[in-house]
Amino acid sequence: MVQTGGEPPADRAAFREFVRKHHPDVGGDPVLFAAVVEQYRRRQREQGEPESEVDDRFAGPVEFVVTPRGIRGIATRIGRWRARRRRPPRVS
Repeated sequence: MVQTGGEPPADRAAFREFVRKHHPDVGGDPVLFAAVVEQYRRRQREQGEPESEVDDRFAGPVEFVVTPRGIRGIATRIGRWRARRRRPPRVS
């Protein structure tokens, strides 16, 4: 395994173990978790490690699609289905 950064593997493993045990999603204390994560990040900055790049795959605009509900929704779906049935096949 290639080690990135100047951090010893034992420190990283200890931090990951702490995160697994104390993350707020698994019942940990959010205040303690936030404090330890901030301390870990501060120590990384002091050691000169580059900040991890933000994963922006999901940073796009959010679009909400509103479809009709009830009898109007059923009629809309039937109309779309019939329109698909009437069009010619896509085979060229």
